[in-house]
Amino acid sequence: MSQRVMSLAALTVLELSPVEMVEVAARAGYSHVGLRLQPATPEEYHFPLVADAGLRRQTAARLRDTGIRVLDVEILRLEPETHVADFDALLAVGAEFGASELLVAGNDPDQQRQTDNFAALCDLAAQYGLHPHLEFMPWTDARNLTQAWHIVEQAGRDNGGVLVDAFHFDRSASSLDELRQVPSSRLRYAQLCDVAGPRPDDMAEILRQARNERRFPGEGDCDLLGLLRTLPQDIALSLEIPTRQLYEQGVSALQRAQMALDKTRQLLCQL
Repeated sequence: MSQRVMSLAALTVLELSPVEMVEVAARAGYSHVGLRLQPATPEEYHFPLVADAGLRRQTAARLRDTGIRVLDVEILRLEPETHVADFDALLAVGAEFGASELLVAGNDPDQQRQTDNFAALCDLAAQYGLHPHLEFMPWTDARNLTQAWHIVEQAGRDNGGVLVDAFHFDRSASSLDELRQVPSSRLRYAQLCDVAGPRPDDMAEILRQARNERRFPGEGDCDLLGLLRTLPQDIALSLEIPTRQLYEQGVSALQRAQMALDKTRQLLCQL
């Protein structure tokens, strides 16, 4: 278990700068972090790593000092107006930090165009040693595992993968049987959290939960053991567990990151 990559996802401690995030990850006992190079929403406060060379230098220095490595960078959106070449600067920064994985969201209702753009992104990312992973989310145009895998499979690029996030796996009603159909080579890392209660009928509520109120592993209703037993053995895990309520109660980023890692380790002991 000690060999498994454990990465602190940006959304878990979104209030932190990249430098602070690396420090928290090191103090809590993670091996890696995920860096958010592009904001997920227009409202989200963002630390502009791509544009700010000074911030990149500071982050790189903290990575060197702590021994923390970068697992993935995020978040690229494939939209109707996307020109894949525009992502080149972001990919270059990801490679500069030594990331191996790239998180991609599908926000294009034209599935063929989304597939073509994913293929083009894979070709561009290959030049930087990056593996684009299409993350299915029920409110996007790659809404479940089956649809995301179809896009990745049709794109036909060896460095393309599917990103399984336990929250979206549950809320999209994807199944372990569907997951077994995806080759292990296309599942290089996964995002782990838990989620409580039945699946809401309201997509806005699902989105609110996803961005603000997830549970630590073992504190919700997901079949996380079943999921982990179906995913490739020792797959890298990115702990993406936003807990706004704890944040508003004054629980520090370090405490929340530590709780996420401790609960994940407890879960892994049950495998």
